[in-house]
Amino acid sequence: MYALRQEQGKANFTAPRNQSPLIDPAVIRAAGQIYYTHCEVHPEIAGQPSGVAINRVTYRGKVIFTNQPVLLPQECFVPLSQIESHMY
Repeated sequence: MYALRQEQGKANFTAPRNQSPLIDPAVIRAAGQIYYTHCEVHPEIAGQPSGVAINRVTYRGKVIFTNQPVLLPQECFVPLSQIESHMY
């Protein structure tokens, strides 16, 4: 009974591998600011970042260089391609 109730409360919010998840435009803008600030402050860092891990509530985040980031419960990952496409 307890296991059944626990399963009912769970919802799978992960997007399929071939489809990117929908991200709030404000979160994408904040991720873009984090990314471009990082580029201005640290021009000496070589390597292509994969995106930004950002807290959906506080909009604090970090530039990520790995392909599979480990996220905290309130964080989401904004890929660099989505940040760049939001600029245009």
